[in-house]
Parts: sequence; structure tokens; C-alpha cells
Amino acid sequence: MKNLGKKITNFINTKLGFFALAVLLCWLKTYFIYLTKFNLGVNGSMQAFLLFLNPIPTTLLLLGIAIYMKGRKSYVYMLIIDAITSTWLFANILYYREFSDFLTMTLMKGSSSVSNNLGKSIIGIIKPTDFLAFIDVVILIILLLFKVIKIDITKLNVRIPATISAIAIVAFGINLTLAQQDRSGLLTRTFDNNYIVKYLGLNTFSVYDAVKAAKTSAVKANADSSDMKTVKDYINNNRVASNIQYTGVAKGKNVFIIHLESFQQFLIDFKWDNQEVTPNINKLYHSKSTVSFDNFFNQVGQGKTADAELMLENSLFGLPEGAAMVTDGTSNTFQAAPAILDQHGYTTASFHGDVPSFWNRDNTYKSWGYDYFFSSKYYKEKKDYNIGYGMKDKIFLRDAANYVQQLPQPFYAKLITVTNHYPYMLDKKNQTIQKTNTGDSTVDGYVQTAHYLDQSIGEFMAWLKATGLDKKSVVIFYGDHYGISANHKKAVAKLLNKKKFDNFDNAQFQRVPFMIHMDGLQGGINHTYGGEIDVLPTILNLLGVKNDDTIQFGSDLLAPQRSQLVAFRNGDFVAPDFTKVNGTYYYTKTGKPVGTLTDDQRQKVEQMSNRVDTELSLSDKVITGDLLRFYSPEGFQKVVKKDYNYTKSKALKQLHQQNRHKKNSLMMKNHNKSLMNLYHTDAPELTK
Repeated sequence: MKNLGKKITNFINTKLGFFALAVLLCWLKTYFIYLTKFNLGVNGSMQAFLLFLNPIPTTLLLLGIAIYMKGRKSYVYMLIIDAITSTWLFANILYYREFSDFLTMTLMKGSSSVSNNLGKSIIGIIKPTDFLAFIDVVILIILLLFKVIKIDITKLNVRIPATISAIAIVAFGINLTLAQQDRSGLLTRTFDNNYIVKYLGLNTFSVYDAVKAAKTSAVKANADSSDMKTVKDYINNNRVASNIQYTGVAKGKNVFIIHLESFQQFLIDFKWDNQEVTPNINKLYHSKSTVSFDNFFNQVGQGKTADAELMLENSLFGLPEGAAMVTDGTSNTFQAAPAILDQHGYTTASFHGDVPSFWNRDNTYKSWGYDYFFSSKYYKEKKDYNIGYGMKDKIFLRDAANYVQQLPQPFYAKLITVTNHYPYMLDKKNQTIQKTNTGDSTVDGYVQTAHYLDQSIGEFMAWLKATGLDKKSVVIFYGDHYGISANHKKAVAKLLNKKKFDNFDNAQFQRVPFMIHMDGLQGGINHTYGGEIDVLPTILNLLGVKNDDTIQFGSDLLAPQRSQLVAFRNGDFVAPDFTKVNGTYYYTKTGKPVGTLTDDQRQKVEQMSNRVDTELSLSDKVITGDLLRFYSPEGFQKVVKKDYNYTKSKALKQLHQQNRHKKNSLMMKNHNKSLMNLYHTDAPELTK
């Protein structure tokens, strides 16, 4: 043992030994902080292994720079590099504690939001254990100052640091490969910064973010007002007048946007095991007070839910790669529904039972002008309350109702459900319908989570009725994207009792519900073809909000003269007469491929294809060039992002102050007494 100890001591007293010690301490410190300071949501042995592994490659690479230096410089540079990365780690600990997200280049460069949101309260949120971010630097300095470790001025053969750099690069390659296998599209379809840090580490995330920010900045720097003029001219030339009969029928009403996660149209009236899968939603769908659309399509790309939210509230298409909420949500100028309605006297709020950083909502919602964002931080969190992508719907909607009753009226409230999310797993105590029997494990659980979602909607709507909010509100339901992908064609065919399920069928399968429910509304089933891009102009017309000079690529779904061409993100489309899938044209009514096109047919489908390509291209330019900074509709005031803060303590204080001032929230009208006693749920987690 003595000989071993002597060998270790002798090794540490060499430059290479000191480097090895520095790497070891930095690695262990970083891993410890990952576990104790961040909530990265590690699931499974592979993710746990990658979290343990990922500090090594960048630590080797960064500290390895120092051993290229001569003499004492190696030690000095090693400590400097370690101190810089430790400071960055420390800063992220503080920012994450306040906002459940990591610092980005856009945040630091593009606005004062970091200093504005964090600087004033830094003393209040700092903890003594946060300084463990510097523990390795302190240890190394002490060891050198007290000469426990002697400085080795021997020059290393250049092959040694070069080999270490090569090892670091190979290690990173292995890390990245394993990460991509566990989470495909990790770097191309980014939906949460936590995932990048979890799989690849904070240092890698910082480099990735810097590269992404540089690319985005270059595109935006080259854009100018002439690009906006092109977009504006196209929008104005193709603008469709809204339906006058519906203009202002919901004026002054509260607006609920109920996000039905992964909910497809085929579930309406669908039965399994002699049981309606969605009886509550079916009832709403067929209500005389509901306008329901049976040819409404999701139009999402890689961004899935993020794309749906973008289209719904901005009438802009998602990007061809990634999610605009992530790549541009922090920095871009938007003219979104929350900002528009806020400037018409509405209180605006979004509710979601997951972490605020998912899809970069905590930053994007500020850009969209949301007054409040009630994320998972606002609700009681217990292990069995969570389904994996957030709180179970019954618990979430009940807890969200507590904040709904406090919102000054009129309000615009979006509630995002999650239980009906892939992979459609539900604990046994919440299963109240049998799985289907297609033999596909993913598909077969879909009816169970959809049924659970439906029950939660029934409970929430019953509360609206009990409180009287149903008479004062318009409630809009929409499915954000498909629940069952094209990878399950055989199972879908069996589920729908079809002999086959081809590409045309899959295009038609992209229908999702869209329903407008309001007491006294002249309802019925509307057969017009439309999609998520058309929601915002529809809502604004119902509320009687001026909307004749905005930059929106959709049109009022109730407008009699509207185009019924529905664009998909990949350039395909569906319309009442023709459908285009992967370059092949089909007759929409029969599903049969179009053979030889007549001249008129060829001209028509070419015009349709050109329009789809043009609108997708122009919408992309609006986002990637941040073109809305060059134009504001009459009367619209640009959103000032630093005015918004979703920290729970500050937001609730603001809500309380607003209530005292306006005195018109549901709760204030009930003599400041809660109406949660009227909310009834059979969630087993709450009835123990």
C-alpha cells in the first residue's frame, strides 16, 4: 500500500498527474451538481449512464488546452479554465433555480431579461451549497499554495496533449452516438434544453446554443423591411373577409382554449368494448351550442405540440426543422393572440402541468405576451400525480381551476392536457376501459388515455356550469397533432376495420377535433376544410377584434369565401377535391390516385401546390428573419418581454393586486371566497 501511495503521490506531482486530478475533481463536482441542483428528469439506466459520462469529454478537452503550455503556465491556465467553467456552472445553478432553464446566448445578448429577472433577487435565491461549483478550483489552489503538490516545469511531448485531445473527441463521439440512440433527433428536434444537458452536458449545450444563436443572428441580420413588404403584399392580396354573421358574437366573453393532447378526430363517437371512448367530448361535439368541424387537420412538423401552439396563436406555420418556439421564441417579435387580447382588456394565462422550460414556453410566452404562465411550479407535486409529461389531467384541471377563478375577467386561458400522450400508458387505478386488441402495444393503450382525458374534460365542464362561467365564456377545443403515427398502419387498419391503410388514408387520418362551444351559439357540424393555421382569425372574428391588417396565413374558418386548401408542413396538402401525398395526387372523395390529368386539373393542382409552397416559404421568412419587428398592425403595441415574470411569488402577488383593483374575477364576485368546493373529481390519487 505504501508503494502504491508513493506512486500516486509521485504521479500527481507531475504535470500530467495534476491534470488527471483536475479532470477527476471537475468531473465529480459537475456530476454531483447535475444530481442535486438541476431537475433533468433522468429515466432509465442509459440516461443515468450518460449523465455520469457526459462531463468527461469536454473536461478533458478544455483542461487539456493547458497542458500544451510550457512550465508554470500549464498550471495557471488549467486553474483559469477550471474557474471560468465553474463560474458558468454557478451562474446556471442560480438561473435554473429561478426559471427551471439554462442560460442561453440569446437571453444574455438579446435582452436584459437575465439581469432583470435574476439580478434583483440573486441574494435571495443563493444557497451556500451553490459554491460547491468552485470546490475543485479551491482544492487545487490549496494543494499548490501549501506545496502539497509541487509544480512540474518539465515540457511534455506534444504527442501527449494531442492524444488527450483525440481521446476527448472520441469520447464525445461515443457520448453523442449513445444519446442519439436513446433520443433520436436530439440536436435537430430540440424541445427542451434540459435534454441537451442531460445527454451531452452543460458545456456542450453552451456550444450548441452559441452555434445555433450565431446562425439565427446571421439570418436575422440580413433581413430588412423589404422582406416584410413582400409578405404583407401577399397576405393583403389573399385576405378573405370574415363571416359577418359571427362577428362579435362572443364579444366580451372569457375564452378557454382546451388543448386535447394527441387527440384525433376518429375518436369522436368511437366505441370500444361496447363503450363510448369519449362520451363527454361526443356530447359537446353534437351540442346545439357547438360549431364542430369534421374536416379540420393538424398541420404540425417536427415541433408537434409547439408547432400547434405557434399556429393556433400566431397563424404562422412551424419551421421545416425543429420548433420555432425553441429556436426563435426567446428573441423574435410576435403578434400573438395573448398580446392582441391583452391590449383589448383581457387577462391572458396559459396552464400546463409540466416544467416551464419544455418547448421553451417560459421564454416564448413572454414574447407572445402572456400575463401568466401557471406551470408545474404552481401545483402540488406528488409522485403519483405525474404521467411523465406532466400532471395527470384530472388533477391538473382541478388545480388549474383554482387559478382560473382568480383571473380578472374577461380572460383568455389556455389549458394544455398531457395524459393522452405517447406512449399512452396509464396506471391501473385510472383505467376504466379495456385496451384495444390490434396487437400493437402503442396503439392499444390509446383508448384508455383518451377515455381518461374525456373524463377530465367532463369534470372541468361541470365546474364551469356549476360556477356560471359557462354562460360567460366561449370554450374552444382542439387536437394538437396525431396520436398514432404512420408507423402503425397495420394496427390502425384493424382499429378502424379497414382492409388497408395507405399514404392517402394517413393524410386523411390527420384530422383532429376543432369545436367552438358557447351558450346560445348557433351550432352544428361544419364541413369546411381547414387547419390550425386558421384558428386565430376565427377567434378574433368571434370576439369582434379588428383583424384586417395583421400578418396571418390563415383565414376565418366560418368565412363563406375562404380557400379550403390545407397545407401540410412537408408541402403536401388536402382539399375537398384533391389531396397531394409524396408527389402523388388523389381524388379526395374516393381516395383513388389521379391518372392522367386534364389541362384544367393540371393547372388547378399546380396552383394549389404553388400556393402551399409560397405560404410555407413566406411564413418561414417571417420567423427566421424576425420580420414582424418591421411591422405592427394599427393600434398594436409591441410586446416588451422584460415586463413579464412567471416566478410564482411575483406572479401571484401581481394576480392578487389585479384582483384588488378590478374586483371582477369569479372568486371576487363570490365575496372573495373560493368556488373549488364545486369542483368534483374522481381522481383516485385525491380520494385516498
